[in-house]
Amino acid sequence: MELGNLGYSEEQIEILDVATNFCRDKSSIEQVRNLIKSDLGFDQSIWNEMAELGWMAITIPEDYDGIGLSMAETVPIAEQMGRNLMASPFASSTIAAQAIIAVGSEEQKSRFLPMIASGSIATLALAEANGDWDMHNIDASAQQDGDQLKLSGTKQFCLWASNAEIIITSVKINGQASLVIIEGDTIPEGALRREAIIDETKRSFSITLDGITIPASNILNTNNHATAFDQIELAAILLQSAEMCGGSQSVIDYTVDYLKTRKQFGKVIGEYQALKHPAVDAYVSYEKARSHLYSAAYNHKDQGLGEIAIRMAKASSDNAYSNAADRAVQFHGGFGFTHDCDAGLHRRAAIFHASQFGDAAWHRSKLSDLMFG
Repeated sequence: MELGNLGYSEEQIEILDVATNFCRDKSSIEQVRNLIKSDLGFDQSIWNEMAELGWMAITIPEDYDGIGLSMAETVPIAEQMGRNLMASPFASSTIAAQAIIAVGSEEQKSRFLPMIASGSIATLALAEANGDWDMHNIDASAQQDGDQLKLSGTKQFCLWASNAEIIITSVKINGQASLVIIEGDTIPEGALRREAIIDETKRSFSITLDGITIPASNILNTNNHATAFDQIELAAILLQSAEMCGGSQSVIDYTVDYLKTRKQFGKVIGEYQALKHPAVDAYVSYEKARSHLYSAAYNHKDQGLGEIAIRMAKASSDNAYSNAADRAVQFHGGFGFTHDCDAGLHRRAAIFHASQFGDAAWHRSKLSDLMFG
């Protein structure tokens, strides 16, 4: 199947150049480990610099203080963030903006999109205890009382929620799957609980919706909710694929450096075929995944074809990242299984990405339906 051009656009090349230098300089492995120990989990001053660079405004239309580009131009940024394990709410804010762009009213767009463009943190509260990757399987609900909505239920895996000014939440209203906007300052004390997740470079929270009341005007277009869910899912897995490709490149470089310096029985261990060949296989898988990624970036706007390309990217990048990080842990021997080995940070990141919005097997099953069903 022809999936389009694999090359970079001029905008992607320029953004990739800036993002490569910025993420490398601002997210050293020492900085990553320091942020793991911090409460906030990311560097606010660096986030402010990212806002000044216009990164949160990339996909937002110019009418709402944005730059007016597409999701394709966010891919190089997410890729370099994954390469450097850079902690930030960039992905969650970008995805939340996509939902508002897709189905927000003019009033909602005028109010919330300029906030995101200028650096206000946004996130999503979609996952529930049922663990279903189908976002339409929702237990949380909202009851309308005049011009107010009373929410109930619990959401999980809400990244960066403690600092978010905008939280897009899925609920059922009169039995219909819907999306609503919760403003951060309306969340009562005690409603947020930090979760212990395998990827320590991120901050995840559960949100108890009971007791939260929002204006009915914060309902995103219920007549077109399916479009919003699709927009969120495809934007999320595109950025996840980019982060995993960047992480794959980083962990392969880390492993190859080790194989070229560690000696055993008088030989550099990279000379042994049992280590050399799997390292090459990991690199080939990474290159395939990156090709899928930029094909997905190129085709993401094409109905049908774009979804196929994006799901291919998630499946291939999931496999590439998991396998490369696995090999890295094993090749480092006993040290590889300790917290001090950087390969472990990448392995845990790969596991968390697979747990969100579907793993490789789940996306392959979706591809089967799309291509052969």
